[in-house]
Amino acid sequence: MVQKYQSPVRVYKYPFELVMAAYERRFPKCPQMPIVLDCEIIEDEELDGGAKRETKRRCKLAVDAPYLFKKLIGLDFVFFIQHNSLDMRARTLNIEATNETFASRIEIFERCRYYAHPENPSWTCFDQSATLDIKNFFGFEHSMEKMGMKQYTQTTLKGKEIIEYFIGQLKQEGISHVPRWPSLDANDADSADAESVKLQTTSSMLKKEDSASLDDEYISKNLGEMTPLQESKLVELEALLKEKNEYQTPDHQMICRFLRARDFNVEKSYQMLQDSLKWRQENDIDRILQLYKQPPVVAKHFPGGWHHRDRDGRPLYVLRLGHMDVKGLLKSIGEEGLLRLTLHICEEGLQLMRDSTKELEKPVSTWCLLVDLEGLSMRHLWRPGVKALLNIIETVEKNYPETMGRVLIVRAPRVFPILWTLISTFIDENTRSKFLFYGGQNCLFPDDGLERYLPSEIIPDFLGGPCTTLVHEGGLVPKSLYKSALENEGNGEEKAPHPHQDMYKSMDLRANQFFELVIKNDDPKSVLTWDFDVLNVDVYFTVFRTMETICQTGDLYTSVFDSSNLEEGKTFFKEEPTLLCRHRESVQGSHVMTTAGTYILQWTCSPSTDKVAHVMYHYEILSSANYKGSMTSLQSGFSTMSVASSCQSR
Repeated sequence: MVQKYQSPVRVYKYPFELVMAAYERRFPKCPQMPIVLDCEIIEDEELDGGAKRETKRRCKLAVDAPYLFKKLIGLDFVFFIQHNSLDMRARTLNIEATNETFASRIEIFERCRYYAHPENPSWTCFDQSATLDIKNFFGFEHSMEKMGMKQYTQTTLKGKEIIEYFIGQLKQEGISHVPRWPSLDANDADSADAESVKLQTTSSMLKKEDSASLDDEYISKNLGEMTPLQESKLVELEALLKEKNEYQTPDHQMICRFLRARDFNVEKSYQMLQDSLKWRQENDIDRILQLYKQPPVVAKHFPGGWHHRDRDGRPLYVLRLGHMDVKGLLKSIGEEGLLRLTLHICEEGLQLMRDSTKELEKPVSTWCLLVDLEGLSMRHLWRPGVKALLNIIETVEKNYPETMGRVLIVRAPRVFPILWTLISTFIDENTRSKFLFYGGQNCLFPDDGLERYLPSEIIPDFLGGPCTTLVHEGGLVPKSLYKSALENEGNGEEKAPHPHQDMYKSMDLRANQFFELVIKNDDPKSVLTWDFDVLNVDVYFTVFRTMETICQTGDLYTSVFDSSNLEEGKTFFKEEPTLLCRHRESVQGSHVMTTAGTYILQWTCSPSTDKVAHVMYHYEILSSANYKGSMTSLQSGFSTMSVASSCQSR
């Protein structure tokens, strides 16, 4: 029977040359490995001017087996032959060991390798494998197999401890650096020396406390589980920042977040982090917690705030988005004000994560977001608001990557998939995977409800829990708090100084005039959305559908439905009830275009007026592929989500 054993790659955070100096101290005896009784050098040859060394040893090992077993086989110790091939230029040590005792009955072959870390030349890697082929061993094959596995496991666990011990011993003797062996080519030698000097310089640039802190205990308590390769990337990026970066080097937690955002690609992470550090300096982000003063309108009408921690120790932020007057806040504090508020929340989150890490003595590198969508309607699809939201998402994604641990969406109404379709493509795929959706009024499902992620005692009272929050319901922002009021024209009529002229189009209507948008649709199940503001005069708005060919005359006093071959209820149909839109109202709506055909958005002015109605409008079609894709991505998470249907909101 043949058994194979393979240990994971271990990493020593020391240069290859120092590890080799520590390795040599293991011979001829090692106090940490009492099983090794003696090692005798039987061959030792230096080659290539001393750069290479071939060493052969005969090692005497105690038999680690029960007394009765040793009596049966008649041995208290066994011999192994170890062959080492050291190449100081290539920075590799290959070790092969085979058993001499009982070689005809058992074949044991072990291969070990020390080599410079491929990504971080100031570190050293070690891997180990072995095969055990038991041909015939007096009927004790199974026992030998178990002892072989036990011996291999113990040796593997001891290996790193032994190297660390002897490196500590070297440092106590004042030996903390062993020079690199020069390359064959003189130019290469110069390069090697230059690289060695560079590595030493880089090491000296690292603060002593920083270098010391990157041990296993520090990483487990502050950064979480990391592979040796990821640890090396962290050290490499930190050294690169200290060497090239003109800004203050961030802490390890921040460096790790940017590394994770770029799959531990050092070059991409460096560029992303460099851009973010520049942005932080230009916008004085490091002082935002001290300098930011919450506007009164935010204090009274922004329905969000921090609320305890989730079950994983993450800080929890609660946002009652359905109760938020997006338009009112934007008109009161502007997009820049809303962005500044968001950045202040993000910086608070970073501080709370650091506090949680310290208090819980475990890494907390993300926060949890609970979004209540009760009250969400088409008014939240006000296009300037959506555009501002997308800009904020883009800024946060660039500068606060990997800070969102989980997003709990609760009480999602039927209109939510439309909003999700609009914004989800702008959210990083990894972040989107952290969204969990609950569509019903009762979020406290016994098996997979909020209590799975939040302690029951902190679930907010507005969701049926026992805990009162400091988050208020928001509500409509009074128009008196808007920054820019509507301006009066010389003729006494009002025009809107719209901040998003590139997004909206405008038109004027007089008494008995029509304005109609003819939209041909060949994509069943796509979604038609609209958003418009009305000034000066009330207007009527209706959505129609027909399968007939529509010809527009360009005459504002004639509707496309005035044609003799069109009859309501037979050749064209009213898809949405006629809506009376009042002066200064903002209207948002959507309609799922279930069938192909021609859809008409119609505005008409009241016949009993001598004023001119001014309408700023925007419409958009969400393709069925994107809309269905959005819905499909939500199906597993929604508990009682119904398919979005036509709806309007003022």
